[in-house]
Amino acid sequence: MKAQIISIGNELLIGDTVNTNASWLGRFLTGLGFTVSQVYTISDELNQIKRILKRALEESDVVICTGGLGPTHDDITKKAVAELFGVGQKLDEQTLAYIKSLFKERNIPLSKSNYSQAEVPENAEVLFNKAGTAPGMWFKENGYLAVLPGVPYEMKYLMKKRVAGKLREAFGEIGYLHSHYIKTAGVGESTLSDEILGDLSEYFTNGVSMAYLPSPGGVTLRLNASGKTEEEARQRLKKLTSVIHQKAGDYIYGEGKDYSISEAVGQLLIERNWKISVAESCTGGLIANTFTDVAGSSDYFDGGIISYSNHVKVNQLGVSESDLESVGAVSKEVALQMAKGVAEKLETDIGISTTGIAGPGGGTKEKPVGTIWMGWYQKGGEHFAIKTMFTKDRLINKERTKMVLLETTRRMLKGIDTMPYDLKKQLP
Repeated sequence: MKAQIISIGNELLIGDTVNTNASWLGRFLTGLGFTVSQVYTISDELNQIKRILKRALEESDVVICTGGLGPTHDDITKKAVAELFGVGQKLDEQTLAYIKSLFKERNIPLSKSNYSQAEVPENAEVLFNKAGTAPGMWFKENGYLAVLPGVPYEMKYLMKKRVAGKLREAFGEIGYLHSHYIKTAGVGESTLSDEILGDLSEYFTNGVSMAYLPSPGGVTLRLNASGKTEEEARQRLKKLTSVIHQKAGDYIYGEGKDYSISEAVGQLLIERNWKISVAESCTGGLIANTFTDVAGSSDYFDGGIISYSNHVKVNQLGVSESDLESVGAVSKEVALQMAKGVAEKLETDIGISTTGIAGPGGGTKEKPVGTIWMGWYQKGGEHFAIKTMFTKDRLINKERTKMVLLETTRRMLKGIDTMPYDLKKQLP
């Protein structure tokens, strides 16, 4: 069954708002067994909305349209839909009562424009929206059309609670597409594909497929399988998942679309009842932030010191002034001292550090932009630094530094001998 998605809003076209709705809807519809054949992003212009809606309904079995249902003058989606179907507007009393109750609770006067949010085309089946003031709408006109608010959490609520059931009523058990994500780090896409995993085509049967999704943080493997039920689709991926783990085990840090390297490191620290702290210069708190993104990280993350200036490096971390003068802040010596200094200062089992030239300026012939030193210290254990040469892009350099240092930490905690990207330990 074919589906098309229409996102309405000038803010999407000029880049003020990122169109996350379309990507989410694509995943959601695909998971229900639909083939998404087209995604439109269009302006708040009446005739264009009508034209694209008409085309989409002619070309697909179901259309999901988001945006343009607010109370302001540029929210004209309902008007466009009503004109397309040649109907007038009606007042939905349930929606109006809900809007009035919300405004009363918040002690806000109800304006004429808010009142109009309870009006819908006469042929619409109202999809009651407990997540906001704009109702969703369901139409059966030359196919099926869902018209939803553009606010992401309202759209998702209505798709999950209202539209998914309507789709199953209309199309029956369409089937399921199950996607499974395997997260890797410390290896490039080509090496992972050609040298580590090799040819896996023998496992791509019965609707099973795989894609490589590279990013500055690593390579994610997305495995897809379809089936009559979700469990059947899951079962079809088991053999391929097992083979990937056998071949690339040391590079895999976890599974799940949103699973992070900091979660993997945190779990290993919890298993040992260890604490970690960070001393950051060029990453400016990015690593501390990624630790604290994880609920419960206080069990293993005690804190950090953002030592952006040499003054802080000396006075808070005990870095040698003579080393700063002789070899500079971006050096093995300083990275080592920062890692040990923060572990001792905060009394943690592990200390890690970053110091480098993130760019776009500040580089020299000896130390070009992208030169990064990272330190690693374990109380009573190993103490070393690693050097990397990244890009001229500041944000990419920060992201890669974070990933390499966290992957290094993961491998040290798991006892894996190799370093990410074949980096070499540089001991004091």
